[in-house]
Parts: sequence; structure tokens; C-alpha cells
Amino acid sequence: MVINIIQPLAGGTPVPTQRVLGQRALGLWLVVVAVFIALMVVVGGATRLTESGLSIVDWKPFTGMVPPLSDADWLKEFAAYKLSPQYLKVNQGMSLAAFKSIFWWEWGHRELGRALLLVFVLPLSLFINRARTAIQPWLPRLALIFAIGCLQPLIGWLMVKSGLKSDPHVSHYRLTLHLLTAMWLFAATVWTAFDILAPRSGPLKRANLMLLGLLGFQILLGGFVAGLRAGFAFNTWPLMGDRFAPEGMWSMLPGWQNLLSNPITVQFMHRCVAYTVFGYGLLVALRAINQPDSRMKRYGALLATALLAQVVLGIATVVSGVPVWLGTAHQAGAVVVLASVLTILHYDRMHISVLKVTT
Repeated sequence: MVINIIQPLAGGTPVPTQRVLGQRALGLWLVVVAVFIALMVVVGGATRLTESGLSIVDWKPFTGMVPPLSDADWLKEFAAYKLSPQYLKVNQGMSLAAFKSIFWWEWGHRELGRALLLVFVLPLSLFINRARTAIQPWLPRLALIFAIGCLQPLIGWLMVKSGLKSDPHVSHYRLTLHLLTAMWLFAATVWTAFDILAPRSGPLKRANLMLLGLLGFQILLGGFVAGLRAGFAFNTWPLMGDRFAPEGMWSMLPGWQNLLSNPITVQFMHRCVAYTVFGYGLLVALRAINQPDSRMKRYGALLATALLAQVVLGIATVVSGVPVWLGTAHQAGAVVVLASVLTILHYDRMHISVLKVTT
């Protein structure tokens, strides 16, 4: 059954009903939320690469939004940092000016999270009060996104806390969980926006789902690379040193531990899965480009371009010694590739026009 969501004017020209306008506003709001989440991922990557994540040694969800405003405030914040393992074992003798540079990255990342909460909650409240009919079908999904989003700051703090003990490095498991949760939130928000703005039905294509699964595994490995600083293990390409599979990959005992905690092995796996995602992703993109649907052609070209750009960024990041700007761009590229895969996965189904008139 197709619901008539068009009301004709006296002259016969159809105009959207209030529900359609509400759904469009709802979808566009979720696009804005997704952009904020993507920005969080990118800033989080820069915070990690600048080793700024341990600069704020406590978690104040409400009062922490106010940064140091006076010299006395800065000295107090700096004194707290001087008691941390990162200062004592890594940054001993750091100047106040250098501390401020890492403090602002972490503070900005946390503030962006608070801004994201407002961007989500305030419009959501408005939709519930003013456009209940439009938002009603989506409330369970939005509630799940909100609930997991509320867990994300806690996951982030547990990650930071793991680096405030004797070892001044955060747990790569917790960092990866933090990254995967952010990517899930981005994907869930984008998918819901697609469902609202361009409803489609029919089974998801298995080939596209396989690409999404491969990409998810590659993002997981990317979290391991970041947490273990595995990008510094070898800064050569296409070989790692003078070999495809370098020595030291199985130096840890028991052997399976190398797959989780050996920087050399993790970088090797990240490279191999990258080649797999790139090759298989190009096949999916070419399939889309060869379809008669002009929009599918554009989406296929977008995916191919995103994949190529991401591979180039990854190689450049490795061979240049993982500079902050390239590493950050590489993390942003992962978000773009994910968005491209989701676009093809969603669109490559039977189309249902939201503007169809029924009699």
C-alpha cells in the first residue's frame, strides 16, 4: 500500500504536505549531525597524532567546558599534567607554551562532542514537539543512536584513563572501540538520513555488503595502527623494508598475540586489507558505473575516486613518516569511503518515490 503524501492545489499543481516537509527537515538535520560526527572523527585523529589526548587528566562532563582563562588557571592545569606518566616519562621539561598546544587539541575535541550533543538533542526536542507525525516512525532508531552516542564520551574517558597509569599510552583496544563506535554512529546517522530523504526497499546487494564488511575490518585495523603507533614500524612502500612480509611479524609469544599487539604485523595486515578493499571496491564501483542509471554511475565514480584518494593518502602517510596533517587526512578519507559505500549500498535497491500520487 502506498500512502498518498501529495495534496493537489486548486489548479492541479501538487504540493508536499506538512508531513513531507517535516520529513525533509528531519533528514537534513541528520545530515548535519553526520557532518559533526565526521568532524569529531577527524579532530580525534589529529588529537591522537599530536599526542594531545592525555593533556587533560580529569573528566568534568559539565564544568570542563570552561578552559583556563588566567595565568593561574593555566599553571594549575599544567601542574596537574606534570603529575601524569606522559609528562614524567615522555614530555619531561615541556614548556607551558608547548603544553597549551596539546591542551587545545584535547579540549577542542571534547567541546566538539558537547556541541554535537546540542546539535542532536535540541532539534530532536523540537521535532518531537512540532513534527511528531514526521518523526514518530524514526524514534526507536534515533533513541538507539542517542543512547550509544551518550556512551561514546565514557568510552573516550576510559581510553584516556588507560594512559594515565604507569604506561603513558592509551590502550589500543579502547582506542579502537572509540573509533569503531564513532564510525558506527556516523553510518547509522547517514543511513537513517537516506531512509528518510530517499526511501528505498528491497534486499541489500551481497557484493555491497561484503565491501562494507571489509571496510569495517580495515577501520578496526586502522584503530590498532593508531593505538600501537604501527605506522612508524616501516616507512617504505611497496615493500616493508626490503621484504613484502618483514621479519619480526611473529616475534611475540604466544603467536596469536602478534595479530593484536605487534606493530609490524598490524601494519602488514592493514596494508594487505587495504589492497583487498581497494581491488574489490573498484569492482563494485565499476559495476555501478556500467549500470544505465545515471545516479548509480555518479555514485560508482565517487566510490572509485574516494578509494583511489585513500590509497594515495595511506601511502603518502607511511612514506613521509606519518605527519599530522597527512595522518588526519587519511582518517578523514576513511569517513569519505564509508559514506561512499553506504550511498551505493542504499541506492542499489528497488526505488520508491516519495512523491508518488495515488488515486
